[in-house]
Amino acid sequence: MPQPLPAKESSLFRQVVKFYESKQYKKGLKSADQILKKHPNHGDTQAMKALILNSQGHGEEAFALGKLALKSDMKSHVCWHVYGLLWRSVKNYEEAVKAYKFALRIEPDSQNILRDLALLQCQIRDFEGYIESRRKILDARPQLRQNWTGLAIAYHLSGNYKQAEHILVTYEETLKTAPSKTDLEHSEATLYKNTVIAESGDTERALTHLHEVMKANLDKTAVLELKAKYQLQLDRKEDAAKTYRALLARNSEYRAYYDGLEKALSLDRSDDASIPKLKELYDGYANKNERNDAARRIPLDFLKGDEFKTAADQYLRRKLNKGVPSTFPNIKALYADAEKKAIIEDLVLGYASEKSMNGSADGKAHEEASQFADSVTYFLAQHYTYVRSRDLEKAMQYIERLLEKNPKSVDYNQIKARIWKHYGNTQKAADTINHARELDLKDRYINTKCAKYQLRNNENEKALETMSKFTRNEAVGGPLGDLHDMQCMWFLLEDGEAHMRQNNVGLALKRFTAIADIFEVWQEDQFDFHSFSLRKGQIRAYIDMVRWEDHLRDHPFFTRAALSAIKLYTRLYDNPDLAKGNSVDLNGLDAAERKKALKKLQKEQEKIKKAEADRKAAAAAKATAKADDGEVKKEDTDPKGEKLLQTKEPLEVALKFLTPLLELSSRNIEGQNLGFQVHLRRGKPLLAFKCLQAAKELDPSHPSVHKNAILLRNHLNNLKEPLPEPIAESIKQNFTTPPPTADVAALKALNDEYIKAHSSSPSHLHSAYDVRHHLDAASKSQNEDDLLKTLDLKGIELGEAAAGVGLLREWKSEGKVLDKYCEKARGKWDGAATFVR
Repeated sequence: MPQPLPAKESSLFRQVVKFYESKQYKKGLKSADQILKKHPNHGDTQAMKALILNSQGHGEEAFALGKLALKSDMKSHVCWHVYGLLWRSVKNYEEAVKAYKFALRIEPDSQNILRDLALLQCQIRDFEGYIESRRKILDARPQLRQNWTGLAIAYHLSGNYKQAEHILVTYEETLKTAPSKTDLEHSEATLYKNTVIAESGDTERALTHLHEVMKANLDKTAVLELKAKYQLQLDRKEDAAKTYRALLARNSEYRAYYDGLEKALSLDRSDDASIPKLKELYDGYANKNERNDAARRIPLDFLKGDEFKTAADQYLRRKLNKGVPSTFPNIKALYADAEKKAIIEDLVLGYASEKSMNGSADGKAHEEASQFADSVTYFLAQHYTYVRSRDLEKAMQYIERLLEKNPKSVDYNQIKARIWKHYGNTQKAADTINHARELDLKDRYINTKCAKYQLRNNENEKALETMSKFTRNEAVGGPLGDLHDMQCMWFLLEDGEAHMRQNNVGLALKRFTAIADIFEVWQEDQFDFHSFSLRKGQIRAYIDMVRWEDHLRDHPFFTRAALSAIKLYTRLYDNPDLAKGNSVDLNGLDAAERKKALKKLQKEQEKIKKAEADRKAAAAAKATAKADDGEVKKEDTDPKGEKLLQTKEPLEVALKFLTPLLELSSRNIEGQNLGFQVHLRRGKPLLAFKCLQAAKELDPSHPSVHKNAILLRNHLNNLKEPLPEPIAESIKQNFTTPPPTADVAALKALNDEYIKAHSSSPSHLHSAYDVRHHLDAASKSQNEDDLLKTLDLKGIELGEAAAGVGLLREWKSEGKVLDKYCEKARGKWDGAATFVR
């Protein structure tokens, strides 16, 4: 039992609780201190003070006080509850759950503790425990619908659909009067019950139930979508077709409805017999609505030959006559088909070249119009910029024609910048897009595009200045701080990659870690929705959110940041001098030169630290800026990422990025390749082999598969200590290529055969030359010469040539070798920033 207080102090304690709940932390601390003056060992007051201190950011002090509170009163459920809240705040959920359970032993009927425990169990996906907690909450307050729904959700998420439905039905049977027709919570609950029935596999009963509730349900669109889905699954295609037509009457631009209608009508795009019926279907919808775009665009996906040419001609002329800027982005997906790409190109070139004839399929003449001519030229500029039809010289010619007419067009200047980007000339691309930005300073889109191009040109400060035009610059940390607060991940990614290119490893890691932290915030943000969604009755959206959170880190932004971070930590492991802020490998220097270089580096670091200290002193006011709730906003104590650099176990830190990457983005072959590299360095050959096997299943011809297989065999051949028997046996049985008997000479021979077999592929040759470098350091000169020859290969692309520069740096080639390679590359890609030395 909690320690009793006199009436006055008891009233003060209730005020402390209220002040905490209303975030009036200063008043709460003042009241708590008043109590503790007279009763210094009152556990509940100490616990509440600890909770307030924790909310103010004084975590260590709060934990110390929380432990003291438990010593003062071990039998207080308040102290244990607060102790659990403190652990939850630092994301140690196991300890938090233990503390909540201790609190419940003392006060088993506390709804607050039960609720907090249930929410945490759902957060960590302990569904068995969640069911138990939800059942106790329901037993205590069965009059609340949200308690019934909460238990149903617990069963649903655990996969027990039958019991989830039973709970929902039981509640409905307890209702004495039917809910109002405008009761949104009831409307959502009935649809939720319907989805539970459907997910249990009983589609027939789900459809029957839907018919029973559809008239009274408020979400008519959702009802129709579910109805059409069930009818299609039950093969009631005639009924499904009617339902999809009803949906199209509500929204005739939604492609999913057209896809459903096609299935309901048994129309197959790959079946030539279905094409006339498909065309008739879409023509009917196009004729119904003059402004309908989907019904005119979708047929271009399945029509072929002359029919495609006629339809494409009509569609393009319609859009180009109106001067629709998005015409090319809307049809570029068709370029995956070479025949369709050629037809579109012929048509649009016809529009551009014919004066008396419009170059259309039926040969009808059209009237020259300035808008049409400009639209055609703009389309062609984008056409020749696009990767599947790229001809940058032609693209530049077309865009220059437009700029002669209208030099102040933001769109035209943006396309010109894109052309320079594809040339590899990031400087001209950044300058051109900046010119476009200056033409319309109020356009947020072109402003962010400009910042992106500047980052691609490694102009980090300039990009931040550009972004500051649309950020809240009075925020703590200035524009960058606001971008962090707004979770502007594209900027953080590009900024990190720019720093990575400049060998600013600390800052690069800082950005990639910030992105990982944002995903952690998203993971934490779901916590509030466990209760909020129940209160508001938004159950279907809540279930979708929970399932989305389970796959949160397969997001492309996280994948991209994780890949870059792993590369940096691997580099940090290979070259520990990077932790001292040195971007140059010192291993090749003799003792005297190394000592001199390190001394110089130390002076530079001291200079940077002094400048940083001055900056912090100048920003002291901002560092103590307060939010509306009185909470102090802390300034970043490691703005340069120096603490991240100082890690003594870079590979272990890399695992924090690698583990979710391999679990949730297992089909990313680059992730598997990096996983192989990390595990091999960690001395975990079995895990490395698993990554190799996963990559092989994804793409057996990928260059990394050959390289990693040989490196793994070479690693196994040179083990200092034998592997544990189970691991050795598993590798022996499953890893047979190259064979266990292959020595260095045999591996070299295999690699030479690989070079002959892939003599025209730059990426495969790069991989083979790197293998040769690892097997025989004396082959460095030959590798450099052979790498130079890859620039003569027909079809070599800019990215592949740039990868050659990366290889030379990995091999620690001399400056003159790099200069020679870059000079030759500039002959093909003049102005490309990658080859500027």
